Amino acid sequence: MSRINPQDLEKHGIKDAIKVIHNPDYSKIAEDEKLKGECEFTDNNTAAVDTGIFTGRSPKDKYFVDQEPSNNHIAWGDINQPISKDNFKKLYDLAKEQLSGKELYIVDVYAGASKSSRRAVRFITEVAWQAHFVENMFILPTDEELESFEPDFVVYNACKTTNPDYKEMGLNSEVFVAFNVEDNIAVIGGTWYGGEMKKGIFTMMNYWLPLEDKLSMHCSANVGDKGDVCLFFGLSGTGKTTLSTDPNRALIGDDEHGWDNDGVFNFEGGCYAKVIDLKAENEPEIYGAIKPNALLENVVLNSSGAVDYADGSKTENTRVSYPIDHIENHKEDLQAGHPNNIIFLSYDAFGILPPVSKLTKEQAMYYFLSGYTAKVAGTERGITEPVTAFSACFGEAFLPLHPTKYADLLGKKIDEHGVNVYLVNTGLNGQGKRMSIKDTRACINGILNGSINSAQFDTLPIFNLQYPKALDGIEDNSILNPLSTWDSEDSFNKTAKELAEKFVTNFSRYNDSGSEFDYSVAGPKL
Repeated sequence: MSRINPQDLEKHGIKDAIKVIHNPDYSKIAEDEKLKGECEFTDNNTAAVDTGIFTGRSPKDKYFVDQEPSNNHIAWGDINQPISKDNFKKLYDLAKEQLSGKELYIVDVYAGASKSSRRAVRFITEVAWQAHFVENMFILPTDEELESFEPDFVVYNACKTTNPDYKEMGLNSEVFVAFNVEDNIAVIGGTWYGGEMKKGIFTMMNYWLPLEDKLSMHCSANVGDKGDVCLFFGLSGTGKTTLSTDPNRALIGDDEHGWDNDGVFNFEGGCYAKVIDLKAENEPEIYGAIKPNALLENVVLNSSGAVDYADGSKTENTRVSYPIDHIENHKEDLQAGHPNNIIFLSYDAFGILPPVSKLTKEQAMYYFLSGYTAKVAGTERGITEPVTAFSACFGEAFLPLHPTKYADLLGKKIDEHGVNVYLVNTGLNGQGKRMSIKDTRACINGILNGSINSAQFDTLPIFNLQYPKALDGIEDNSILNPLSTWDSEDSFNKTAKELAEKFVTNFSRYNDSGSEFDYSVAGPKL
């Protein structure tokens, strides 16, 4: 039975709600998804939804209200765009009008497993599968916690409405994802993509926590039997979910974490994995997690209800969300101690970076601020093929504060806890072929079991990266030297210099950030 009745929503500006379904169980959600025709169901009874024309985030439609004191902290620009209080109010009114007079789902959750760092978040939506997505992706309160639950932040998902006056308001399109930090509310309109809710709260955690000297991170994390913790930084499609989901290590989380005085903790209660070309033999844990209560996005089913994971006709960004307990070996409390190892995952589209490199402290800061990778098809509107990109802290799209704020915190924690840092290339070699999961796993295993530390190392020219000559589990150790995969040394050097120039040009934006962040000496040399 709901703990919230329609009248309770009047404090949120929503009037005449027909019915409130509060934190429904999965059986109720599945019943409504079928009744309302929102989802298909696969041959193993997993819900599958089509999110419509939006199969990725809409970063050009994200705004923050320009007001004090948050406007003194936010790094304004293309990523964090300002909106006036008056225009935000118009969007807020649109959202409330859309949600009024409807049957609504209210989902109350926590963002953050650490009780000293978490935030209580309320989602309001009229779409059953969006309630499903939220329950998969965040941490569900206990029945006792729900009785006294008071939200710190409220998200109004009014995906069925749009903003007809966007041109007059000087906005990008009729779609909007807008945040009011002081009033602790966000509004979504015009896009049904579930990832906007997930990344919206991640964005807010990236605002709140660093101001408390706690690091927020776009990374996955796991822990070994001896308590050794590893973080995997990387953008969507670089392998965070795949590589952190390891049958020999307990998964803490696959995408978003905090690091406070007690250690690492998951922001979420579930996983959100890409499933394009998914195969059971390559990613058995993720494949096995796709079962009732999981939610597939934008996949294609055949006539018998089986998923064709190779079909990217709707989008290359096909996804599945599932509760973390669908992974058999996961950390029950979603927390662990301080990291022993940090791995930066980069999809190198040029074929220059080694499969694995051991970084100095200065190099770690340089590559963290650089965040080199390629945007993978489908994760944003308009991206249909890989595009080389630099994304600060491997998640610049979700950073409301200046990137050096996060880099400063990471550097302090690396020093304080003696963390080893590595750069792993999950992208292409000199032949244009992607690194095999098997070889990448061998690199990761060498880091986790410490055997990489006893390897002999060579230095990659221009980038001055230290890479091992040999590692257990790699059949052809020559691939550890990227030059060996090129047809000629001249071609390698030419391309390496071109990539180095891109690094240098990108990093120049930090030249005025103070000597504390002058790590350019650790970058490539032309």
